[in-house]
Amino acid sequence: MTALLLAAGANVAGAQPAATRVSKDAPAAPGALSDAATRAAVLAAVRGVMEKAIADSAFPGGVAVVGDATGGYVMHGAGRIDWAPDAPAPNAATIWDMASLTKVVATTSAMLQLVAERKVALDAPVQRYLPDWKGPRKETVTVRHLLTHSSGMPSWRPLYKEATNAAEAMALVMQTQLDTLPGARYLYSDLNAILLGEIVRRVSGQPLDQYLAKRVFGPLGMRDTRYLPPKSELARIAPTEFDPWRQRKVHGEVHDENAYMLGGVSGHAGLFSTAADLSRLARAYLNGGTLDGTRVFDAATIAEFTRVQDTTISRRAIGWETPTGGNSAGQYLSRRAFGHTGFTGTSLWIDPARGVYVILLTNRVNPTRQNTRIGGVRTALANAAVRAMGGSPVFGSSTSSAPSPAPATPAAATPRPAALPTPP
Repeated sequence: MTALLLAAGANVAGAQPAATRVSKDAPAAPGALSDAATRAAVLAAVRGVMEKAIADSAFPGGVAVVGDATGGYVMHGAGRIDWAPDAPAPNAATIWDMASLTKVVATTSAMLQLVAERKVALDAPVQRYLPDWKGPRKETVTVRHLLTHSSGMPSWRPLYKEATNAAEAMALVMQTQLDTLPGARYLYSDLNAILLGEIVRRVSGQPLDQYLAKRVFGPLGMRDTRYLPPKSELARIAPTEFDPWRQRKVHGEVHDENAYMLGGVSGHAGLFSTAADLSRLARAYLNGGTLDGTRVFDAATIAEFTRVQDTTISRRAIGWETPTGGNSAGQYLSRRAFGHTGFTGTSLWIDPARGVYVILLTNRVNPTRQNTRIGGVRTALANAAVRAMGGSPVFGSSTSSAPSPAPATPAAATPRPAALPTPP
């Protein structure tokens, strides 16, 4: 069954109380999806990609949104939120486990605010904020190193096997030593994001989830975005994997084992959200940090955070990925785009040059993380959407079905618990 919505000039979700009021959102020009014919073409392209993904068993269900800064958008939901034939169809209000989208939606957004307020300095040593993070060469690691995954920290550590509670797990992160010299190479690391979440907690004086609810999600009207979703919302939450470690199907709790051991609230994973809420965040970034008259982020700091940093080691921005021609951004999003993926089957790309964002939310790990078909779907969606708007490839010729490599995440690169076979 398919859930379908087509709209323009409207919010995907309502607003909540403002933080800082501004006179108006920018840009004032018509959005990329303001034309009905364009919206129809994009919707047809998105529908084609999503229905093919369901036919290919890339995931049991998913929601795709393509939108612009002004509130114009198209959305298509495909499949069901579980493999059961009577499971509900996904829609804009379905709640998904964000996995590593937590790193940008939550942690990077919080760091952007703290940097803009000069409470955190990008080039300050991490030990200024975490003085108990000690070890050889750690005194030379900066906050920027953590945010660009060039700190020298290893990619991952099985905290859930080594610790028995959240305090022990965090202590293990603090004790983990560097693998390489800071700034010498790029290595995507969950541990970097866990440390960043701890910096937010200590600098703000609030738990990470409370800071985000008050400073980011509340002001943006992201009503269904939170860590530790209540059981009352279980029917709206897409279940993920059967976890042999927990001996149960994961539903309504974080899929990532380390985030679970950290109490469900972490800088690297643990966030839950909806297509409607992520659309509001994306619009705020496209509008230079404002939405519905509320300023949540500083425009100049957004520009710095979304700029490629050190091209000698990677194409990473601060917290965010940028298009490479071979990652999930595909070949049509501009070089100014920034985004991220999540291990559970999520992705978000925001392109200020084209004035659009592309969201894909799925539970591709249901019932097993061994299903890796999501990579090609992410690429196909971004390519098809921009091509339907009349865009040309930036990274050479492409087709809507061109696959991209699986995201290079610790979860994919590091041995993890075994999983059940794929569904029939």
